[in-house]
Amino acid sequence: MATYALVPGGGGDPWEWHRLTPELEARGHEAIAVRLPAENDTAGWSEYAEAVVEALGDRGEVAVVAASMGGFTAPIVCARRQVELLVLLNAMIPMPGETFTTWWSNTGSEPARREYHASIGLAPEDADDDAVIYYHDLPVEVRTEAMARRWQGQSTTPLDEPWPLEAWPDVPTRLLAGRHDRMFPLAFQSRIARQRLGLEVDEIDGGHMVAMSNPAELADRLEAYRLEV
Repeated sequence: MATYALVPGGGGDPWEWHRLTPELEARGHEAIAVRLPAENDTAGWSEYAEAVVEALGDRGEVAVVAASMGGFTAPIVCARRQVELLVLLNAMIPMPGETFTTWWSNTGSEPARREYHASIGLAPEDADDDAVIYYHDLPVEVRTEAMARRWQGQSTTPLDEPWPLEAWPDVPTRLLAGRHDRMFPLAFQSRIARQRLGLEVDEIDGGHMVAMSNPAELADRLEAYRLEV
């Protein structure tokens, strides 16, 4: 039995994994959707990574899956304990010393997003609509719940904290991107992956919240990655 550590994005709320967790469990594995200390103004990247390490305890055969902003946390986890596989899912890829705040301008994410939105006919004001950007491909009942619930908040504390690793950890790394991600468009993710890690991105049907829109296929893809390493 393997253990999947599921690291959420901004806000650190494990609910974004609630449809993937049973899919992984049905395949005979343990899935731990980690709650990050995102509302704690004293917590930075080190504390975020420690929350994942503590949740894993002494479990072996660990795969870490990180979504969105979780890309800042997950590699630090890999530097602190044994991990067999790291999967970045529509995730940010930081460079040594880079902050979350500067990542956006360093990568050119804003113009890439505007260009993609224009190509699919979204208006500029749609960029501020969570239903349009994050939840557009979710089942109706899941989208309704996502819009109605109180998500965990995100402290600004780690956002200006330099990413502490000197290099990417020596762990097999796979990158998986939603074909219809409206936050980090596929072409943008592909460019950043090549520039920063020298790796190619694999594609999966879904948007930014693919763990909620396409959990069964995602579980299959994660299992395929795990069996490769």
